[in-house]
Amino acid sequence: MFLKVSLLLGFIVLGTHVWTIQKEFVDISKNQDYFVVSMEFAMAVFNDNNVEENAYRLLEVRRAKQKRWTMIFLMDLEMGRTTCKKYDEDIENCPLQEGSGMKKMDCTFVVDARPWFSQFTLLNSTCVQK
Repeated sequence: MFLKVSLLLGFIVLGTHVWTIQKEFVDISKNQDYFVVSMEFAMAVFNDNNVEENAYRLLEVRRAKQKRWTMIFLMDLEMGRTTCKKYDEDIENCPLQEGSGMKKMDCTFVVDARPWFSQFTLLNSTCVQK
């Protein structure tokens, strides 16, 4: 009897653990300090690695999530190509390109933030042109 109860309890704990893993990212405020810094890091890496001369800037934060008990952030961002070059100052105030040069990207980034060490790592990046 004790073995059956222990086995049943083990399955319940395992099932709860699997369910928790699926729910590990939770919604957070788009204005949370560490999320904002992580988002800026992801966009800077995107612009640095992009082969185009022009910089992209944030248009909209579509999703902001944080992995439970960590500083890992998941974000869906809409970005637009600007008239500024990617190493110009103040990209946030650059006008977007219009006409045939207009281009928008939908990107999902996962960033591991360790702000107390000023260390950020881009774990995953997927972008699709709109």
